[in-house]
Amino acid sequence: MSSALTDLFPYPIVQAPMAGGVSVPRLAAAVSDAGGLGFLAAGYKTADGMYQEIKQLRGLTGRPFGVNLFLPQPEYADAAAVDVYSHQLAGEAAWYETELGDPESGRDDGYDAKLAVLLDNPVPVVSFHFGVPGGEVLEALRRAGTVTLVTATTPDEALAVQRAGADAVIAQGVEAGGHQGTHRDVPETDGAGLGLLSLVGQIRETVGIPVVAAGGIMRGSQIAAVLAAGASAAQLGTAFLATPESGAADLHKQALTNPLFVRTELTRAFSGRPARGLVNRFLREHGPYAPAAYPEVHHLTSPLRKAAAKAKDAQGMALWAGQGHRMARELPAGQLVEVLAAELADATTALSGFRNAGGDPR
Repeated sequence: MSSALTDLFPYPIVQAPMAGGVSVPRLAAAVSDAGGLGFLAAGYKTADGMYQEIKQLRGLTGRPFGVNLFLPQPEYADAAAVDVYSHQLAGEAAWYETELGDPESGRDDGYDAKLAVLLDNPVPVVSFHFGVPGGEVLEALRRAGTVTLVTATTPDEALAVQRAGADAVIAQGVEAGGHQGTHRDVPETDGAGLGLLSLVGQIRETVGIPVVAAGGIMRGSQIAAVLAAGASAAQLGTAFLATPESGAADLHKQALTNPLFVRTELTRAFSGRPARGLVNRFLREHGPYAPAAYPEVHHLTSPLRKAAAKAKDAQGMALWAGQGHRMARELPAGQLVEVLAAELADATTALSGFRNAGGDPR
C-alpha cells in the first residue's frame, strides 16, 4: 500500500475541509504544525479567494497541507420544485428581513479556474467531494507532485475512485457532519448510508489504495478503531470545529454541546443535498419539503443563513455537525492533535497488552 499520503504527516490525523468559512488558514496551520494534516476548503470560494488562503497558509506553516474542491454538479434539478420551495421560504425571508438568493447563481463552483491555480501553484494534497474527477485531472496533479484523495460513501464509489487513478479514498460514513460526498444525488437512498466501520471494512476488501476514514470520530480510541479496521488515517471535522482557530461562528461552536440540540439529522433543508446538522427549527420545518436541488437550494437559502447568523439566531443557521458532536472539546487545534495522538497511543498499547495477555483480538 502506497505511503505517499501518510509519509506527509507524523500522526494519522486529518483535519476535514469544512466549507463555509470554517477551515481557515490558521486552523489548517495549527493542525499541520502539530503533526496532523491541515486542510483548506475551497468550496464556495472564488479561485482567487482560494489562492489567497493558500498564500496565507504557506506563510503560517512549512508543513504539508491539503485543499478540497467540489466537483461541478449535473443539471437535473426540478426548477418547479425549487420555485415551490422558494415560496415556502418566503416567511423566513420576511422574518429575517432579507431577500432569498438566486438559485441560478452557478453550478460549477469555479472548478476549472481552481484546478488551473492548483496546477500552476501545486499544493501537497488535493481532495475532491461530490464525485470523481477525470483521470486526466488526477494524472496532471500527480505530475505536479500532488497527492490526490476522493470521497466515497459506498464500496462501488470507492472502486470508481481507484479506477480514476486517485492515490487514496476517503471513506465517509453516514455519521459524518456536513454534506455526504455521494457521487450521485439519489433521493431514494436518503438516510441509507453505511456506518463508518462497516464502510471501511467493505472498502478495504474492494480496493487496494489507502483508505482515510471519516465520520463521527472525536477521540483517539476511535482513530485506533478505524486503523484496526484497515484505514491508513482518520479524518475529523466536528472535533476541530469547536477549536479557537476554527472559523465557525461562536453560536455554531456552542451549539455542539448545548443541551437544546440533542441530535443530528441528514437534511436537504439548507442546500438541497443530504447534509448532517444539528436539528433546529429551520431543519424541522423545512427539511421534509426541501427538493433534491444542489446547489440551487444552497444559493436560495444563503442570505437566510447569513441573516440568522447576524441575528445570532441558531435556530435559523445550518449547524453542520457529526453524530459525535456532544464529545467536542474546546481545545486549541494543535493541543487537540496532541491529545488525540496520546489517546491513540494509549488505545494501541491497551490492545497490544490484550494480545500479549493471550486475548483474542477478533
